[in-house]
Amino acid sequence: MAEIPQDLRYTEDHEYVKGDGDVVTVGITDYAQGELGDVVYVELPKVGATFGAHDVFGTVEAVKAVSELFSPLGGEVVEVNSRLDGEPALVNSDPYGDGWMIKLRVTGDRSALMDASAYGKHIGQ
Repeated sequence: MAEIPQDLRYTEDHEYVKGDGDVVTVGITDYAQGELGDVVYVELPKVGATFGAHDVFGTVEAVKAVSELFSPLGGEVVEVNSRLDGEPALVNSDPYGDGWMIKLRVTGDRSALMDASAYGKHIGQ
């Protein structure tokens, strides 16, 4: 059973948003990393890149598949988790902690994000 922290918001594409200020942390959920399998490479954008909600901001390569990463909100990348360059498995071992991907200065609407209960239903938990 996937871990679904109550204090985060989620997308249908299995990204999470941590924080509710101007800058939020984005990564993929425990469910998503479990479906992917062992992550071997993560491609992330550069600081300063801007995205709209649902735009592709990178990819995750795992033993089983390569998956696109979708921005949960519109905004500008203000920080990238450079640890993932050398330690992509952090996405598997700690998706909500050290395995985060980008920090985004939010410009978009958050109303489409799901709470933990809705995300749990979305993944069948």
